Amino acid sequence: MTTLAFVLVLVSATLHATWNYLSKKAGGDTAFVWIFSVIATLLYLPLAIGIVVVQKPQLGTPELTALAGTCFLHILYYLFLNWGYQVGDLSLVYPIARGVGPMLAGIGAILLLGERPTVLVIVGMVLISLGVVILTSAPSATLAGSVRGGVIYGLLTALAIAGYTLQDKQVVSYYLVPPLILTWASNVVRAVILIPHAVRRWDRVKYNWQVHKREAFAVGIIDSLAYILFLIALSTGDVTHLSPLRQTSILIGAFLGTRLLSEEGGRRRIVAALVMMAGVIVLALG
Repeated sequence: MTTLAFVLVLVSATLHATWNYLSKKAGGDTAFVWIFSVIATLLYLPLAIGIVVVQKPQLGTPELTALAGTCFLHILYYLFLNWGYQVGDLSLVYPIARGVGPMLAGIGAILLLGERPTVLVIVGMVLISLGVVILTSAPSATLAGSVRGGVIYGLLTALAIAGYTLQDKQVVSYYLVPPLILTWASNVVRAVILIPHAVRRWDRVKYNWQVHKREAFAVGIIDSLAYILFLIALSTGDVTHLSPLRQTSILIGAFLGTRLLSEEGGRRRIVAALVMMAGVIVLALG
């Protein structure tokens, strides 16, 4: 793992936790997803055109087919995640999604892509996973229903994360699709696919635009930026190294949830943060 890749992933993690906080704060409904997808599509269009003109990437049938697969997985990811935020806490849904997803991606990379992690990498993954378990344990009995829903959507989101992480690794490394093009295409497809929902629920679109316009613009900008930085790092490193490292965002997400959204379990989350930080250090050494 290069120093540049390490720094890029940590910056990506900070941005990622921040946009998830903003999405949870905005309520996380599908109309909000459509709004920030449209914003991201328009804002990043000039950069996407510039990449095509300057780099002239090959975008034939194999590349477009691979892009279609990753766009589908990203749509599932955003819908599952934001549905989770409608029924569960940020500090519950986010850690499950970001912890279990990379673990599954790492296992998939070993089985499908032939990557061979070192012992330290495996120990780091175990420690990060243990931190997630501590973070999400012992929920309040009064929140049993929301916890159950949050866990279900968190696990569904984790499956989508595992799928798109492996797929995106192939898209940027094997098919050589520029990371910004991949991210922009995902925004475009998501915005188009959700048009029928937006039309049917135009009242929700207008409400989100009036009340959560700032959050939508912020998410539209930093969501794509966070993933572009991660994909740049991913194009030069192994999934088993970089994907778990990105999960330092769990620490930030837990802090934002407990401090700014007044969610439960502060002491338990401190212990979980220490365990996960140890995992990050071991992972970096690996």
